[in-house]
Amino acid sequence: MSKQKRFFLSEDEIPTKWYNIQADMVNKPMPPINPKTKQPLKPEDLFTIFAQELSKQELDQTNPWIEIPEEVREMYKYYRSTPLVRAYGLEKALDTPAHIYFKNESVSPVGSHKLNSALAQAYYCKKEGVTNVTTETGAGQWGAALSYAAKVFGLEAAVYQVKISYNQKPYRRSIMQTYGAQVTPSPSMSTRAGKDILTANPNCQGSLGTAISEAIELAMNTPNCKYTLGSVLSHVTLHQTVIGLEAEKQMAMAGEYPDMVIACFGGGSNFGGIAFPFLRHNILEGKTTRFIAAEPASCPKLTKGVFQYDFGDEAGYTPLLPMFTLGHNFMPANIHAGGLRYHGAGVIVSQLLKDKLMEAVDIQQLESFKAGILFSQAEGIIPAPESCHAIAATINEALKCKESGEEKVILFNLSGHGLIDMTAYDQYLSGSLQNFEVSDEDIQKNIAQLEKVI
Repeated sequence: MSKQKRFFLSEDEIPTKWYNIQADMVNKPMPPINPKTKQPLKPEDLFTIFAQELSKQELDQTNPWIEIPEEVREMYKYYRSTPLVRAYGLEKALDTPAHIYFKNESVSPVGSHKLNSALAQAYYCKKEGVTNVTTETGAGQWGAALSYAAKVFGLEAAVYQVKISYNQKPYRRSIMQTYGAQVTPSPSMSTRAGKDILTANPNCQGSLGTAISEAIELAMNTPNCKYTLGSVLSHVTLHQTVIGLEAEKQMAMAGEYPDMVIACFGGGSNFGGIAFPFLRHNILEGKTTRFIAAEPASCPKLTKGVFQYDFGDEAGYTPLLPMFTLGHNFMPANIHAGGLRYHGAGVIVSQLLKDKLMEAVDIQQLESFKAGILFSQAEGIIPAPESCHAIAATINEALKCKESGEEKVILFNLSGHGLIDMTAYDQYLSGSLQNFEVSDEDIQKNIAQLEKVI
């Protein structure tokens, strides 16, 4: 096996197509439902919100490969391929026989994987003649990516940032504004959804569900404007598969193949991005790689949620999605991993979890930061709080290998760096951070309020 630490691809080896796992799934995801008609969604039902090509990608269960537009691929070349890194330092710190690799998506211009889909969504909007785009963001990684991508393709961007993250992470807000976006803390008084939420709870610190409602409402009420989003929906995960497709080639360069693929989990984009290209070999060829989604214990939709139709936002503007959910009105604790504070899982991941083709673990906030600090000391990279969850899950699996003596190959996605999250690290190091865990009783109480569509 090669003793290299980092593996890169040439520009010519950057994928030319995204991988659509829906085409290869034995059990296809159940269809999104139009909440008014209670009928399966058609692409044209989404045209008022999304660019038409994105709407078609969202519901495509036929074509396994979708061409990456040349304009998007040219922008990818500014930072792709991202390196695959053998984590020798972490292996040594853990004294594990496991071989640990990570795909370093933090090297993108905006510091995270989010740019992979932001460039695609902005391109399709521009191609359709759209002039304005709206979106939501939690920690600000997606908001930063969309703000930059909008500027690249000559669009105006309006971002609703979850209020708790708006206040916790002022530099993420500044980054979005530097790229030219208008940033509003959510919930706000600028939309009917925001006003309703603040009327019911004046001290509401927001959630991704509230920010999505406001962004969709603004898009629907603004001429020549479309809504974009950074996770959950299938077309977003599709664009992120560039991560796993590159990782496949890079793992071959390293002379290894992963026994486990791990990523943090908010709505599913970075998990699906690295996992789905490898998962197709389980589906089509009978490989036995494990796929592990690491979510926060304070927002455990995969490990404690229920599978049913639910809205993707708090106000009920989105289609009804078949998902593992804690309820669209679930208000998560104010953890620093703002990108993981979402009530539901994407429809593809939800079906895969139902079919036991993947698994999920929940990670406490303090455990995630402990893992992030160990990783930073071993590898020199300070990870985003979201990515710390994947690192914690990786460490747990590597320590199991130490106990058993098995030489497993573990691949995880380092979805972003934490250089703008040092306030969170300061709080952890000073001992002022705490764990949050939602009880089964609270989850069931919240779920009981949901409309039972099917």
